[in-house]
Amino acid sequence: MDIKKIKILLNKDEGTKLDFKQKIDILTESGKKELAKDVSAIANSRGGRGYIIIGVEDKTKKIIGISDFNFKEEQIQQIISSRCEPPIPISIDFVTYQSKKVAIITIYDSGQKPYQLKENGAFCIRRGSTTDTMRKEELISCLQENLSLNIETMPIMNSDINSLDLNMVNRYLLNKSIMVNDQNRLEFMDNAGITFIERDYNKRVVTLGGLLVFSQVNSIYLPYNMIKIINKIKNTSDEVVIVQGNLLNMLDKVEELFKKIFPKNYPIDAVYEAVKNAILYRDYTIFYKEIEIIISYNSVSVISPGNLLYSNEINTHSYLKRNMWIYDKLIALDDRKRFIKSGRGFARMKKAFNKYGKVIFVDSKHDNTFKAIFPGIKNFV
Repeated sequence: MDIKKIKILLNKDEGTKLDFKQKIDILTESGKKELAKDVSAIANSRGGRGYIIIGVEDKTKKIIGISDFNFKEEQIQQIISSRCEPPIPISIDFVTYQSKKVAIITIYDSGQKPYQLKENGAFCIRRGSTTDTMRKEELISCLQENLSLNIETMPIMNSDINSLDLNMVNRYLLNKSIMVNDQNRLEFMDNAGITFIERDYNKRVVTLGGLLVFSQVNSIYLPYNMIKIINKIKNTSDEVVIVQGNLLNMLDKVEELFKKIFPKNYPIDAVYEAVKNAILYRDYTIFYKEIEIIISYNSVSVISPGNLLYSNEINTHSYLKRNMWIYDKLIALDDRKRFIKSGRGFARMKKAFNKYGKVIFVDSKHDNTFKAIFPGIKNFV
């Protein structure tokens, strides 16, 4: 590594891919654990190559330097390869900068993420300049991105293929230019991840995504797949309405209910955008929560199970999206093209209420939910 590259790194602040350390301890067990944890966290974080620069104060970035006898490259490589699974590709450079010797550990990006600590099985990640344990959603996302794992293709073992709307399945396959008949339909459904053959019992069951997209009676197997509308303004006969069905049908029902509940001049489209996002991006592995819509005079809230992934990047709209398998199916099935308009959904929601008040987004780690909170209807009646 040349001096120019070091200067560039030193001009940056610590973050998910850069860590400054005054020294490291590779002689004690606790020091070895800490090094493996830091390297694996940087390797698991998004953004390309990462770096740990040793011999620099982390707060002031003052060059302290290291001794020639602190450690050797072979020692670092041995610690990382023996404590991380799979072994993380790294290299180490020793460079003289400002008349002092510093070490730079380069942590390479690879397709083998997520990396796990052998000692305790933990998966680590960087949150800003600190190292933490991966949350379930982050681990799932990492597996999806690097191992092509789709939670949506997980088989629901007690499900029945007769619960599927085969007309919807045929329409999806046709829109994908796949011609099906009674002889080959099941094979294509298996290949598409809609159904799954349980080999041990020689039984074909439906996947999580297959039920969500193609079954109108999926609540039999997935009772948490619902939208609960709590109407506190009570301008309709029902204070609480439960909406169930396949995802597109649920959207249609919510839209019709909104027209009955909200005043005509209320920006319904913005709230509808939040509901659409909740249906598409909620965490469907959280089986004890449903999507909630709370409508009152002071506020309107859309509450979706599951935090945003990489929510610290919310202002750049570069957070990772869940359920892309479902997204592919809804794009093909939705004749109204409601999912075509992608990106900057937060900005569209805020713009719709420019004249009426603030739209607030709350990524709640405590509740493991994401909330979109809009101004209430009091200014519209």
